[in-house]
Amino acid sequence: MSADTAVPVRGQQPRPAARDSRTRLLERARAALRRAAPALALYTAARLTGMSVMAGWAWWTGRHPRGLLGHSWDGIWYAAIARNGYGLSVPSSHSPGVVFNDLAFFPLFPGLVRLVAALLPVGVVSAGLIVAWSAAGVAAWGIYAVGERLHGQRVGTLLVLLWGLLPHAIVQSMAYTETLMTAFAAWALFAAITGRPLWAGALALLAGLSRPNAIAVAAAVALTAVLAVCRDPRARADWRVWAGAALAPLGWCGYVTWAGWRFGGGPFGYFEVQRLWGSRFDFGADAWRFIRHLFVARDYMAYYMTVAVLAVALIALVLLALDRPPTAVLVYALVLVVIAVGGSSYFASKPRFLLPAFPLLLPAAVAMARARPRTVVVTIGALAGLSFFYGTYLLTVARIPM
Repeated sequence: MSADTAVPVRGQQPRPAARDSRTRLLERARAALRRAAPALALYTAARLTGMSVMAGWAWWTGRHPRGLLGHSWDGIWYAAIARNGYGLSVPSSHSPGVVFNDLAFFPLFPGLVRLVAALLPVGVVSAGLIVAWSAAGVAAWGIYAVGERLHGQRVGTLLVLLWGLLPHAIVQSMAYTETLMTAFAAWALFAAITGRPLWAGALALLAGLSRPNAIAVAAAVALTAVLAVCRDPRARADWRVWAGAALAPLGWCGYVTWAGWRFGGGPFGYFEVQRLWGSRFDFGADAWRFIRHLFVARDYMAYYMTVAVLAVALIALVLLALDRPPTAVLVYALVLVVIAVGGSSYFASKPRFLLPAFPLLLPAAVAMARARPRTVVVTIGALAGLSFFYGTYLLTVARIPM
């Protein structure tokens, strides 16, 4: 009689033939979290320092950091949706023909804020910060997982740290949707490059409910599935590949369709909502006009920083492509860059639109992993100084929409 079929002694629990799959999954997750712990600790330290610098200056100038982080610009709209649902439309007092309709904002973030506010004894502003900060932690872990998978632990750690020290990284600490989208996007990409198409599709679906540019996640996952079917006969017979590809765009398409009907413009009415906000895709014509304006006139420092960020993003995209990353990673970054560069209006917000495009940082992370320790320390110190003080400027000094 084998050990697997032996009759257990009375009072003794029978031993299972194999470990439960859930237990194995939890063990793998704990091991992955232990490997990511140094990166997450560095990311947390970076963001806490950045918030502390901003908070110190805000208190010095008589403003409350919680209001700046949780109830500024788009954060006001998300808080209103979390409190009252959709239905607010406000004509612009400065731009004739521009109408601000809250249907422009995707539902996942305010929905989670409403849930947290219902479960915890906090208001929607604090709940928004809880959701955003929690999503930032999950996003940092997912970014590490992608970096580790592609280039090892050192690159993964540096990738997370670079993401936390971007010039606009203060947005990662605000009640905005970028961290939520990045969290789902990073893990969707990880699932795609590790051969988990169903998980990739489900996570892409959730990402698609977070932001308009989250269509990049669906494009990356769907194209990966299409290429797998074309290249591998076994993938054609795998229902998970087809199901993942079908799930990926459902979140984004579902909300866009619903919002269009709710607005009264049919299935494409959402794009009219965006047009009334002054936002449309014009293949970069408006961005180019604004850049030319900056060369002949003086304007806010944030606009010049935007030009620098866009230039670096385009160079980073070329370097990323030359490194030949997995299709999902390259397509995701490419679509985000195209949307950010090709969209009209809100020029100063373009770097924020690129915050989820963490694969653009891979070439820099790889280069730093090969550099001397002193070079890495000096580079990180310079980036930290820029991130902390520029983030403080954006929230407490600049008078332009983020």
